[in-house]
Amino acid sequence: MNAATVVARAPKLAVTKAEAAAMLSMSTDSFERYVQPHVKAIRRGRLVLFEIEELRRWCRENAELVLP
Repeated sequence: MNAATVVARAPKLAVTKAEAAAMLSMSTDSFERYVQPHVKAIRRGRLVLFEIEELRRWCRENAELVLP
């Protein structure tokens, strides 16, 4: 197994803003407006990552029942 295969199979712990928005099925504008202010971010220079667990927490806290 080469290094590229190992990296491709490694589970992600954090994602970019575009990836986070896609995971939540929303635009990056909606992500910036509705989600980003409520989740922790990892910032290293210009790189900004969002932990997948933080996105899951936001989903749990913002979920509500849809009544018929």
